[in-house]
Amino acid sequence: MSNKNSYILLIEDNPDDIELTKLAFKKNNFANEIKVVEDGEEAINFLLGKDSNGVEKFGLPELILLDLMLPKVNGHEVLRKIKSQDNIKRVPVVILTSSQEEEDIVKGYDFGANSYVRKPVDFQDFMNVVNNMGIYWLVVNKAP
Repeated sequence: MSNKNSYILLIEDNPDDIELTKLAFKKNNFANEIKVVEDGEEAINFLLGKDSNGVEKFGLPELILLDLMLPKVNGHEVLRKIKSQDNIKRVPVVILTSSQEEEDIVKGYDFGANSYVRKPVDFQDFMNVVNNMGIYWLVVNKAP
């Protein structure tokens, strides 16, 4: 459905959630590659990664899916770092987490999240959420 050269960055430490997310995107026919980083420190290094000439190693993702409960650096801090960097702050960040805490939702938006989505427990519900998210952020939405 989307540009085959673009990718989605999934920042998630739970192996089951990683596989479920990949499966949901595949079953919903999204062509984007999904690159995965499994902790907050790795995510920051990945997004800020540049080669010796100052050129970004990976290019920018079309979409970032960010879990909040991450090892090393939590998701809120990762989000704060993303939104403070001129070269990556406009990439849409969707918090995709199991947390329903009002404080997490408020802090997520305060730090610049574009959307906050609670991970459904039911597989079919998760598939539907990913499909709706993918259609909106990868097809309908126009990013700068």
